[in-house]
Amino acid sequence: MSKKILLCCSAGMSTSLLVTKMQEEVAKRGLDIEIQALPISEGIDKVQESDLVLLGPQVGYARGNFEKVAADKVPVQVIPMVDYGRMNAKAVIDNALKAMG
Repeated sequence: MSKKILLCCSAGMSTSLLVTKMQEEVAKRGLDIEIQALPISEGIDKVQESDLVLLGPQVGYARGNFEKVAADKVPVQVIPMVDYGRMNAKAVIDNALKAMG
């Protein structure tokens, strides 16, 4: 069964580049993971449909709101600034796999 990762940032521009790199990494590893990027204003409504929510560092302040909606059913993490800044898809996927168990 496919896992779903929801990435949220303020507007979706830089995150879409990271999503592309993450999708390449997922394909390279042969993983069954869907990745969707949305602005936080839309993403908050998709939390329960996801297996993991990743927030861009610039919207890390919204983590508490996302955790309330997740109600301990969906892990919510802020992507480390260094991984986000370097568009390090490998590290982001490694952390995502740990978070999803």
